[in-house]
Amino acid sequence: MIRKLGNRSSVGFTLIELMVVVVIIGILAALAIPRFMTSAAKSKQSEAQQLLKQIYSMQRSYFMLHESYCLNGVTASSAAPQAYAYINVEILLPARYTYSMAASQNTFTCTATANIDDDATIDTWTINDAGQLINTINDATS
Repeated sequence: MIRKLGNRSSVGFTLIELMVVVVIIGILAALAIPRFMTSAAKSKQSEAQQLLKQIYSMQRSYFMLHESYCLNGVTASSAAPQAYAYINVEILLPARYTYSMAASQNTFTCTATANIDDDATIDTWTINDAGQLINTINDATS
């Protein structure tokens, strides 16, 4: 904007114009931030999905060799990354989830739990010996 003020010209924006820009940016941020947070939480859930599928595959392989499932009552996390080494599954150090195994001779269920967005809801995933991967509590949508 160029304005003539008597003999001199002034270049710049008025306070009203700047306030309109700030309001527009605020509205755009209010719309974008919740969607970004939901997308980030959903991407964090992929850790549980991938690792539970790997645990399922390795438990099935173990079952084919030994005719029973293993690791009943064993919990694995980034603090105990080698807890599932018996079935060749390693929990990498940046892992967000904790994995708990309940196994008998013919069945198993592995549960992954984590608070992925710092609220009171705990995201919970399970997989069983039939390969059913279920998100029982979805922290990404709460």
